[in-house]
This record gives sequence, structure tokens and C-alpha cells, in this order.
Amino acid sequence: MLKNENIICISSIDWEFIWQGHQEIMESFAKNGNRVLFIENTGVRAPGIKDIPRIKARLKNWFKGIKGIRKQMDNLYIFSPLVLPFPYAHLTRWVNRYFLLDVLGKWIKAMDFNNPIIWTFLPTPVSVDIIDKLVKKMVIYYCIDNFSVSSIYAKKIKKSEVALLKKADLVFVTSSALYEYCSKYNGKVYKFPFAVSFDKFETARSGIPRPSEDLTKMQRPIIGYVGGVHRWIDQRLIKELAERNSSYSFVFVGPVQTDISSLLYIKNVYFLGNKEHGEIPHLIQNFDVCLIPYLITDYTKDVYPTKLNEYLAMGKAVVSTSLPEVASFNKRYGNIVYVSEGIEDFDNYIKKVLVNDSPGAANRRIEVAKENSWSTRIEEMSNLVKEAIEKGKLDRERKWKEYLLIFFRRAKRRTVRVAVFLVLLYLLLFKSPFIWFLASPLKISDVPKKADAIVVFGGGVGETGSPGKSTIERARYAADLYNKGYADTIIFSSGYTYIYNDAENMRLVALSTGVPEKDIILDEKANNTYENVVYSAEILNKHNWGSILLVSSPYNMRRAALIFNKFANNIKIVYTPVPKGQFYDRTFGVNTQHIRAIMHEYMGIIYYWWKGYI
Repeated sequence: MLKNENIICISSIDWEFIWQGHQEIMESFAKNGNRVLFIENTGVRAPGIKDIPRIKARLKNWFKGIKGIRKQMDNLYIFSPLVLPFPYAHLTRWVNRYFLLDVLGKWIKAMDFNNPIIWTFLPTPVSVDIIDKLVKKMVIYYCIDNFSVSSIYAKKIKKSEVALLKKADLVFVTSSALYEYCSKYNGKVYKFPFAVSFDKFETARSGIPRPSEDLTKMQRPIIGYVGGVHRWIDQRLIKELAERNSSYSFVFVGPVQTDISSLLYIKNVYFLGNKEHGEIPHLIQNFDVCLIPYLITDYTKDVYPTKLNEYLAMGKAVVSTSLPEVASFNKRYGNIVYVSEGIEDFDNYIKKVLVNDSPGAANRRIEVAKENSWSTRIEEMSNLVKEAIEKGKLDRERKWKEYLLIFFRRAKRRTVRVAVFLVLLYLLLFKSPFIWFLASPLKISDVPKKADAIVVFGGGVGETGSPGKSTIERARYAADLYNKGYADTIIFSSGYTYIYNDAENMRLVALSTGVPEKDIILDEKANNTYENVVYSAEILNKHNWGSILLVSSPYNMRRAALIFNKFANNIKIVYTPVPKGQFYDRTFGVNTQHIRAIMHEYMGIIYYWWKGYI
């Protein structure tokens, strides 16, 4: 078995879900001296109402650890990431990639978890992103399901799965159909159906039978099923069997994952819910017949039921619908499973087992299960992994010059792409009318006309990033309008202070141009455009003034207009921005102050919309 390796497992189930190959393989690797990070399911579809309990469990597990990572046992760590739904949307994928890789990168650095083997059960875009971005020793894809037909939402997975198949160094599959599919994209595909933890089941079988409290009150015989109660269960089959055999108890052990209302009213059908993995052998030990009652669909034709070998390990007779993988298994092992072709067939096989099962048949089932133990499977897979690692080392030693040249070519291409992007960005921003195109919706400019007052919004640090210059421009323009007789009063509005208050600075500028002290009103409270409007409106309403000339930067006019329309629409506004300013006049050319001012205004409009100011 593998030893002393770092392994990142990208799982298609959560650690605390029904115990399957995901947990069995990774626990075995951890016990054999490998360090394992088990990343719980990040989703193949958007969540629905039925997923709320799983979402709650994920949140609980996230808070158990540090950024979602907790230690499960020696050498085994569980990562319960919080991810956005809609796994195939580009924006969601970008956000999930950023946060997942951020946590993973920090954990890998903290744990010195370098050059890991990445072993994924999940072929989603997020999985491919993790694989692409991490430095790794090799990639293994264990394909256990035909995800693209598992639900209408998961059809989009095909593209990322093909990409993963082409990247993988090894591909393991659980069925012949999956083998054929994966072999189209990768030449290193090996069939490894899920197996059984034989030693655990042998211990339970060989020990003193342990009665189950859940089963002791049930009428025998008990016809049992272990696993998720999902939409692939043939409920019509179970209903018919239960109604035909009212003296039998039909027992389902596992989480209910679909609507089972058609079975709930049947008195001899029982749902026990999820059980600890250690209880499963003892529950099966109390079954008289074991079931695999799956529908035959495009999805289940690729399914190799994990429970098959678990049933056999306890020596129990198994009656199954005609799943292709079960039929193939049956052919290999001499019809050890009762494979039915319909309800009559299924019912007859159950009755046959109850009347005519033998210790010899039970022993044969146990031997078959032993051949399909996880210890054997994992050892075989480990040998393939070790061979691939050694081959990779030899390839790198033989082709180091080629790899080095490839690395430098890629680096050169990246550098060229970045340089071209920066040049194009420079031309777009500074040598084209693009910035003025962005600025035009922000501007509102009217011809000055007589009004009750001139209102001036202070510039603060303005477009320059430093105080003073835009403030002086606005104050001078307002004084010019006053001296030309457009209004008898100037209101300077700004609470910004840099050594001196902005409104006070504007007052001093106006006084220096001949505006009388008595015709100046200061608002020294406003710290943003919203407050400029609100506090100015209070002053105007106090004096019963209904019209103003508004002086600010051309870029600020649209935001001011939107706020006036909502909070002071009784005031008639004549928009008179500074006509020729150093920081927003086209004749001066584009500079970073222009860009910063325009972006600031658009961000301000979005923020004010979010706050409800416009």
C-alpha cells in the first residue's frame, strides 16, 4: 500500500454521509502512514429545499475547525468548505476557486503538505480548478457515477469531466459502462468496483449475534436494505411486494433522500434512517433476505452497489433487480445473486430464499465477498499509483531539458499576454475617447439663469487626491455667478476639514472676490453628497427659497440630481458645474485623476442605490 505520501481527496460525499469507498480508501491510507486532506462535497448541482439539513450540517462542521478544516484522526483532516451554489456559473466558479485555494494554500504551507497526490471523485469545474492551480505529484480520477445523467442540473458537468479525464494520470472506474466512457479520453483506465471492509464484517459475523433494538419488535422474516433511500429505489416494486407479503417486514436502513409518501402508509414497511457504520454489519446479520431494488435507468446501468459485497460478507442471500453490473458480477461468480426480471420474479426469489437457503450457500457468499475486500482493492490501486509515480520520475529525468524549455515558453507567453493587455489598457484609457464616453452620462449642464441662491458642494480632496484645488475652482465660479447677478446668496456646503474647514476656505475665496459677508451662508456638517443635498435643502426651506444654481464638478451632477429628485424635488435646480477645470476638462487630456473621479462617481451611485439614497 502507499506510504508516506500527501494525498488531497476531493470527495463527492461528506465524511459523515453513508460510509462508502471514499471514506474507506482515505482512512486506510491515513492508517498506513500517509497524510490525507479530505475535501467534502462541493456540489454538482444547485441546492434545493431538501438540502437544508445538509447545509446546516456543513455550517456546523465549518465552525468546528479553522476555516472549515478539522482533524478527524491521526494523519486524516477534513475540510468542510463553504461554497456558493450554482457550480457552473463563471462568477460563482471564480469566487469559489479564490476562497478554496486561499484556504488550501495556507493549510498546505502550514502543514508542509507539498507535492500531494490529488485523488478526486468529483469532476466539477471547481475540482478541475483546484487540480490546475495546485502543485501536485499526480492526479487520480475515481469515476464512480455517471454524473451527467444523475440529474437535469448536472448535465453541465460533461465538459469539466472530459477535461479532468484528459489531465488524469490514472483513472479508476466502478463499472464496465464507465470503463468504456472514460477510455475515450484516457488510455490509463482500470476497473475497480467498490468493495467491502471484510474484516469489520467478519468480526461481526463471527461474534455473538447482537440483536438490534430497531428490529426486535418487528415480525419476521425481515427483508432488508442498507443505503440511501434515493430516487433510484423502485418504490412501485416495494409497494407491491409489501402488499403481497403482509407478514414480512421490509426494512430500509439509511438516510431518506427522496419522496417516499407512496410507502409511508404501508404498515410492514419501515424506515430506520441513517445509522453509524459500525452498526451496519449487526443490522444485516438480522436480515433474512437482502435487497437491491433499483430502477433500471441510464444512471443505474453504471452503478455497482456497494451494499452487494456487504450483504455477501454476512453470508446473506441477495435479491436484486437486473442491474447490468450486478448481472456481470453474477456471471463471474456463478449466479451467487438472485437477479430478477420483474415483480413476480423478485417475489418468487424472496420466497425461495426463505424456504431453501443453506449454510453452504452462505459460506460461498462469504468467500466471494472476501475476494472483493477493500484491502485487496486498495493494494491493487496502490501498486498502480506507485508505478505511475516511478514512471513520472523517470520521464522527468529523461526529459528535463524539454520540460524546462516548456516552462520558459509558458512564462514568456504569459509575459507577452500581460504586456499586450497593459498596452491595450493604456491605449483605451489614455489615447481613446473611452473615458469621456464614460463621463458623459454623469454630466448635467444648464445655462445659468436667475435663482434664489447659489449652492456650492465642497470638493474635499477632489479629483486630485489632495485638498484645496477643486474647492478653489468651485468657490471662484460661484463668486463669478454671484457678481454677475444670478443670485443674491451663496451657500457653501462641506464638512470636510484639512487644517481648515472646506466651507470656510470657500468663504474666504468668495470674500476675496468681493462677495459680501452677509450674502454667504455656511453648512459645515455635510460629509458626502447625500448630506450636501439634505443640509442645503434644510437651509433653502428655512428661507423659503425654491430655486438654486448648483455648483460642483461635472461628474458629481448626476448623483446630486438623483438625490435632489428623491429628497428635495420641490426645489428647482439649475445645474451649473465648473465649466473649465484642471481635473475634468477634456482639453487637458486624460490623467489618473480623471479616471479616479469618474470611477468614484459610478461607485458612489451604486452605493447610494444600495443605501436607498436614490
